[in-house]
Amino acid sequence: MEFRPCIDIHNGQVKQIVGGTLKDAGDQAEENFVSEQDAAFYAGFYKKEGIRGGHIILLNKEGSEYYERTRRQAFLALKEYPGGLQVGGGIKESNAADYLDAGASHVIVTSYVFCGGQVSWENLRKIESAAGKEHLVLDLSCRRRGRDYYIVTDRWQRFTDVMLTPAVLDELAGHCAEFLIHAVDVEGIARGIEEPLVEMLGAWKGIPVTYAGGVGCFEDLRLLKERGQNRLNVTIGSALDLFGGNMNYKEVVKFIARQPER
Repeated sequence: MEFRPCIDIHNGQVKQIVGGTLKDAGDQAEENFVSEQDAAFYAGFYKKEGIRGGHIILLNKEGSEYYERTRRQAFLALKEYPGGLQVGGGIKESNAADYLDAGASHVIVTSYVFCGGQVSWENLRKIESAAGKEHLVLDLSCRRRGRDYYIVTDRWQRFTDVMLTPAVLDELAGHCAEFLIHAVDVEGIARGIEEPLVEMLGAWKGIPVTYAGGVGCFEDLRLLKERGQNRLNVTIGSALDLFGGNMNYKEVVKFIARQPER
């Protein structure tokens, strides 16, 4: 298990939001934290700490009045920490190289691949060719329908028909380097992880997976380690003291690095 930081950018500012409240209409979201610092500040902090593999997420759609401001912040962060951060949000075949050339270690893709509610194998081949499998992360963020989890797109607002299962992970793993999976229903709430999802991901033995959503205290982190069999990397947002939360960053990193007793 590794700590993977996040830099979420919405309306041109670094924020922590409640994931399920994000709306393209009016560029709205319920906010937990709005930083006075820009994205480059956080990128520089993670660079100094030697923490790699974090993700920058652009939370405005292309065409939004805030999109260019948000995009500019992403490029500032990449310039500050070249090779240390991944970037996602509106990534497609035509712009993947822009972010990689600017310093992204990987590009993160959802909507371009899961267009029309299904896997577009044509688009997956295109983005894999454009970015290179070794630089591609598939974002399989999901929401519950009944007892099952379905992949969601368009900044977590639209359900696909693709249920997240071990078979789907197996099918997609050959086309990317990692998976990023937000449990959207608990994202930004910091009231506990999605245990059934974590158990399923922890039991799967494939490429690296980063889980995000619901961690609000060290007991949640302990449970994530246990139920995820210490295989899942983790992102913590709103609960982290860097973003106004109660969990101390340095203690979090130490806790995650601690190996389980055998």
